[in-house]
Amino acid sequence: MPPRPTAERRLRRPIDDKLDARAAWAAAASLGILSLDELRACGLSRTAIHKRVAAGRLHVVYRGVYAVGHPGLTPEARILAAVKACGPSAVASHRGAAWLYGLIDEVPCPEVTVVGAGTRLHRGIRVHRTAALEAVDRRRWKGIPVTSPARTLLDCAAVVPEPTVRRLVREAFAKRLVTLDELIGILRRLGPRRGSRRFAMVVASGFVPTRSVLEDVVLDLFDRGGLARPDVNVGLRLGGRVVVPDFRWPSAQLVVEADGRAFHDHKIAREDDAARQALLEAHGERVLRVTWEQAMKRPEQTLARLRAAGAPGA
Repeated sequence: MPPRPTAERRLRRPIDDKLDARAAWAAAASLGILSLDELRACGLSRTAIHKRVAAGRLHVVYRGVYAVGHPGLTPEARILAAVKACGPSAVASHRGAAWLYGLIDEVPCPEVTVVGAGTRLHRGIRVHRTAALEAVDRRRWKGIPVTSPARTLLDCAAVVPEPTVRRLVREAFAKRLVTLDELIGILRRLGPRRGSRRFAMVVASGFVPTRSVLEDVVLDLFDRGGLARPDVNVGLRLGGRVVVPDFRWPSAQLVVEADGRAFHDHKIAREDDAARQALLEAHGERVLRVTWEQAMKRPEQTLARLRAAGAPGA
């Protein structure tokens, strides 16, 4: 009887290109990421998988999860790998889900929600646990299992400050990802939980269609300072032209423009601002400008200036 091949000899056997082709096709439909079970379903044994790792055809992302072909992962692939590493009940959630939906710009550390307590922890993944995750709170987005937009917003309310929650909710409305009924419904359905009170306060304040982070900051300043909620980005037809002030209190004929350097600190923008302001003032509106520095570093002074100009209280 010939001697049994050693592990070293088994690793030296030629790689089966047919199995690689199956894995490649499966990976192409999964952002280049396959779990151990998925590789086994393609016909690869554990030894064959180890062999391909050694040959540089598979790359370990997390324990039991591999990138097929190359280690250069997109942020979406990294999130999918984190989901697969945490088991079949796992979904991308919190800030990772918010990034997938386009609600935040900065790519976060992968965050995953799992049902129950039996999931292995992995370095580089933030794991959140929940007793249940109903079908209505799950989605597939870009091929990735993820919490629904409404559930994502509620989860984020537990881990980010209120101004950020407000900004996420506004952005989700602007992208038509959620409805008010969905936000109210998830609050009622899931009941009191971490972040739910903060989330409820934001939902109760209503959707406000701001267009920039600076506008969010200025609107938060109005709210904290006890000013009435102004019209936000509501167009006015003046002299045959539609002008859209950032903020306006119609009863006071008072306009506030949020002046961000990125949009206003060049010649054409300054000329357009001056023309808009002249048109508004010619029709009886008073125009105040609030910069980032004024809103962030001198809030009380800025509020005093607004009140003196006639900004109404809440």
